[in-house]
Amino acid sequence: MSQVLSFEEALAVVLREAQSLTPTQRAEQVPLAQARGRVLAAPICTPRDLPPFDRSTRDGYALRAADMGARLRVVGQVRAGESWQGPSLAAGEAIELMTGAPLPAGADAVVMLEHVHAVDGTITLTAGREIAAGANVVPRGSEAHAGDTVLAAGEVVDAATVALAAGCGAATVTVFAQPTVAIIATGDELVELGNAQAPQPWEIYNSNSYSLAALAEAEGAIATRLPIARDTLADLKARLDEAALSDLLLMSGGVSAGKYDFVEDALAATGAEFFFVGARIQPGKPVVFGRRPRQHGGWQYFFGLPGNPVSTDVCFRLFVAPLLRALRGSRELTPCFVEATTGAAFAGKPELLRFLPARLEGGVNGVRVFPVEWQGSGDTAANARANCYCVVGPTGIGRGATARVLLR
Repeated sequence: MSQVLSFEEALAVVLREAQSLTPTQRAEQVPLAQARGRVLAAPICTPRDLPPFDRSTRDGYALRAADMGARLRVVGQVRAGESWQGPSLAAGEAIELMTGAPLPAGADAVVMLEHVHAVDGTITLTAGREIAAGANVVPRGSEAHAGDTVLAAGEVVDAATVALAAGCGAATVTVFAQPTVAIIATGDELVELGNAQAPQPWEIYNSNSYSLAALAEAEGAIATRLPIARDTLADLKARLDEAALSDLLLMSGGVSAGKYDFVEDALAATGAEFFFVGARIQPGKPVVFGRRPRQHGGWQYFFGLPGNPVSTDVCFRLFVAPLLRALRGSRELTPCFVEATTGAAFAGKPELLRFLPARLEGGVNGVRVFPVEWQGSGDTAANARANCYCVVGPTGIGRGATARVLLR
């Protein structure tokens, strides 16, 4: 079986497999208003130039820039949604124009309303101001030409994407079908939420399957939480059978070296191939990644995630999310890291790369990251107070140093 890998090696393995995948082949058309978070399966082209006319970017006056040294006569007005119906602008003339309105024929610039003196239907330029041809005008087709691809397949639909697609008249878009994720939480100590009987002092609520479902759905997947798998090989095999049709399988707990940790054995019994069975990170060292054959051909990828909730969260963001992004058709796979200045020291741990709960705070003096006091990888309260993870090497990081931060 594969060895425990470094973080960089483990991520490289995940990305290698992710890049070999084709997204879910099923595609569907959805209304643009319902497409946020989905991935485009077909490009969007603009049927006309963007903008479709020379557009004013300011409230002001359309004119010939060369005329602006003299007093100009205002001969009309054009609002957004209108076009100038009069003759082409002549020398010595100006037309009042609103933001977003098309530039009248004959004009080559727009002077801002605040930069002129208007008296008795005439305007003059305020002292010290200048105006040049093209000022405050976005030329027709400067954003895109008719027929251009403005959004490629593989783009994730967000608010900016929606705005552009709507501007191209795309009432519906073609997106990849959402990948399906089966989630199995394991352990005799788990109690399902909604159970009429209160948990015993030695029992805990099944939080991991809920958090994993939330994480998977945030990555655009359809998550199914299967019943808790108890710590027997037979129960685990039954849950694995139930999960067989999903695109991705996530198992929480049972991946350590304990006497009742049967996840790897249960997976091996289905013909699983293991790419790695641990990564030198904290939290999350026991993470398992592999694939198993499907009954009708192909593979189902799986992750065995540690049972402690913070470990589960970290491993999902580092390893599961890139594979899910590939399954949903996205071109951006890797976890997102930024740099920040440490507001306090972070302790390291020999031979491990730590991903410690932290808070990223921005201000006029830059972005700083602060540790969140925690009681280890089972501390969900600390994790809820955090908004990122600070990446800490074996020797730790002092206050005022530059650190890598995993966004979440």
